[in-house]
Amino acid sequence: MELRNTKQQSPWRSVDWITIALYLVLVLMGALSIYAASYEFDGTSFWDFQGFSGKQIHWIGVALVVALVVMLIDARMYDTYAYPIYVAMIGLLIVTIFIAPDVKGSRSWIVLGSFSIQPAEFAKFATSLALAKLFSGYGFSLNAKSSNYARALGIIFLPVVLILAQKETGSALAYMALFFVLYREGMSGLTLLAALFAVVIFVVSVKYSEGITMGIPTGEFAVFIIIMVIMLGMLLIYCKNLEVTRNVLIWFVGTAVIACIVELFGVEVPGTWFFLGVIGVASVYCLVEFLRAPMQKLMITIATVVLSITFLFSVNYVFNNVLEPHQQMRIKVTLGLEQDLRGAGYNVNQSKIAIGSGGFFGKGFLKGTQTKLSYVPEQHTDFIFCTIGEEEGFWGTMTVMALFVILILRVIWLSERQPTTFSRVYGYCLASILLFHFCINIGMVIGICPVIGIPLPFFSYGGSSLLGFTLLLFVFLRLDAARRDSLAY
Repeated sequence: MELRNTKQQSPWRSVDWITIALYLVLVLMGALSIYAASYEFDGTSFWDFQGFSGKQIHWIGVALVVALVVMLIDARMYDTYAYPIYVAMIGLLIVTIFIAPDVKGSRSWIVLGSFSIQPAEFAKFATSLALAKLFSGYGFSLNAKSSNYARALGIIFLPVVLILAQKETGSALAYMALFFVLYREGMSGLTLLAALFAVVIFVVSVKYSEGITMGIPTGEFAVFIIIMVIMLGMLLIYCKNLEVTRNVLIWFVGTAVIACIVELFGVEVPGTWFFLGVIGVASVYCLVEFLRAPMQKLMITIATVVLSITFLFSVNYVFNNVLEPHQQMRIKVTLGLEQDLRGAGYNVNQSKIAIGSGGFFGKGFLKGTQTKLSYVPEQHTDFIFCTIGEEEGFWGTMTVMALFVILILRVIWLSERQPTTFSRVYGYCLASILLFHFCINIGMVIGICPVIGIPLPFFSYGGSSLLGFTLLLFVFLRLDAARRDSLAY
């Protein structure tokens, strides 16, 4: 064992000042945007603590103190106490379910006198620490045994379940970003493709559920075709079995031709049973080929097809019986199935009007009419991005997006240079959470994602959000600053 550096260095000498500069710029721009979103031509000062911008300045001050404290703590403490912090946060999430008041249908805020906190925002930090601790365990490898997957998924899904119990769907979905960390640490890319495929099945089956093709909803018909294409693609590219791919393709094309001929003679082909029969026969053929020459990839292909069909038939039940009516409406509005400009689609429609009216250069700071006349509800929180679009225009939105992209890429670069698994995994947790919030929030504002209450990091008004992201970021900066104090073996 070789000791690379035994003397602890001051964190300020090796901290990444570029990331800190990006953080300060984003926080300042966020405060200005909150001021612009809540300005009402009444002469309210930017520093007025009765206004949203003044309150945000107060939280920025608290966040900077938190950042300072985090940087002064020995970096090894975060590794040592990762699990206790996680357990304590899980306990707080459980308590929140029972003591939090009902705020707009959600029980996720703990009221402490004149202010309130949302534990779900801080649980991201605790979950990231616990996941990093798990992966840094001696000899731990995600693919070594299935129980390792179970432990990693348990750490991620436990807070998700508790936050869903608080009826805070948006915050719970943010934890799904941590699957990118699992991918970085060895999870097969097929898992992410499967998740993408599930989204495609859901969107297509719901969006095109009205029309009828071969006696079944057009969406269901389209999904069956997609499943057949995916099956052929996996056999050809993933399994690399040209013979099986050719035979399955001939079977699919042949049965399709026969079905078309039968339909021309006026005989209706039952779509569901036809596709189940065709895909079922192809799957049985693949199973026979597997028994002749065992190949794990062939079984994975068969399992993918079976699970896809099962998921397809569960979509309607989940959409109609599991999702709440307001959630169904948000999805319908996003997919263009409903307008509902006075209800679920109002915010998004007004947001798009505000952004579009800004043009290239914008209307100018504090001159946004959509903003000043309060056409967009919650504009200082979840819809803060439309204030930037209206007042600063295309160049302003591109500047903000560029800053976020630079920050996320910077965090990824810093993560890759870490000498310890703990620091690297934690860094990727931070990058994944920032990326998820950034993409989903902007997607909500411009109408390509359902409105699920995801704040824009460092911009959206709120102490819990700002403190949560500050804690996440500066713990990583402290770990990075201590990288030279690590032991090299």
